[in-house]
Amino acid sequence: MKRTINENEFIEAFELMGRGNQFSEEGLKKLYAYLIEFEKEIGDEIELDVVGLCCDFAEYDNIKECAADNDIETEKDDEIIFEDLTQKIRFITKLDNGGVLACNE
Repeated sequence: MKRTINENEFIEAFELMGRGNQFSEEGLKKLYAYLIEFEKEIGDEIELDVVGLCCDFAEYDNIKECAADNDIETEKDDEIIFEDLTQKIRFITKLDNGGVLACNE
């Protein structure tokens, strides 16, 4: 049996699991939106696994930090680095605060 949850319940699930500080609120909202779109693409519902998501996704303070964690050369311009990351990482998105949310798989 699966239960559909909204964005607020998704964010609350991280807090309840003691993972509320793993991502910013904006990061969690972008992650939720990504997962909803992913479900549509695959045509199936996914089960919420907070710990698994914390292992598969990471939020970085900036693009260069994300690049360094993913073995991408950081001497380049931020936009070029972002393009390089999009070639290597299944999911990556910029955050309004200058950070980056990326899938680590």
